[in-house]
Amino acid sequence: MSGATGTADFFYREAQRLGYVARSAFKLIQIQKQHKLIAPGAAVLDLGCAPGAWLQVACQNLGPLEKGGVVIGLDVKKVKVPSAHCDSRVRTVCADVMALMKQQARAMSPQERGFSVILSDMCPVVSGITTKDEAISCELGMRALSLAIGKIKLKESADYSITMEKFQSSTGPDPDEDGVLRRGGNLVIKFLENEDVPGFSRFCKEKFKKVSLLRPKATRSSSREIYLICEGLR
Repeated sequence: MSGATGTADFFYREAQRLGYVARSAFKLIQIQKQHKLIAPGAAVLDLGCAPGAWLQVACQNLGPLEKGGVVIGLDVKKVKVPSAHCDSRVRTVCADVMALMKQQARAMSPQERGFSVILSDMCPVVSGITTKDEAISCELGMRALSLAIGKIKLKESADYSITMEKFQSSTGPDPDEDGVLRRGGNLVIKFLENEDVPGFSRFCKEKFKKVSLLRPKATRSSSREIYLICEGLR
């Protein structure tokens, strides 16, 4: 096989062969290989964790059990922790991230100290209406960002301010100034490519030491998914 179908089939077959519950595992594998976001013993929060492939990859990168660490998967639907590649450090919580209080999220972390890595693979159910899908994708991305860094304050003169203001209502239900990502922590957010993504990227460059965009090789050719990778929260 060749072309897009052949590529898709390769990752699907590899996922089955290696015991991953979905081909999306290879997206995080590539991100981790290139950016080393998850260190042994890390505290990881996985937003939109269904069906669990990123839980598997995150757990694999925690190192041996004695290193400690935790992976908390959050999703609006109940997700069973995969039996392969996961151990006792992985658990899932059924909750709506759009209604989740930062205090509730922090309480899920070790000693309530927050997380060292936050992964957001959240994506809208694609309706086919491009503008609608893009807007929901940005709302989910804004929520993940707010949960990570806390209250989002914008500079009126900044060139990203218009983009960010469009989605301020998505920052969450609580006014907590502090986010749940630890200083020096890493954040990954999935977006559907659109004109607002560069604005998110420019804003994050003020908050993180390094910011980049990546379209993993395992992404289907028909997909507009792109990942915003933020390293080292200031």
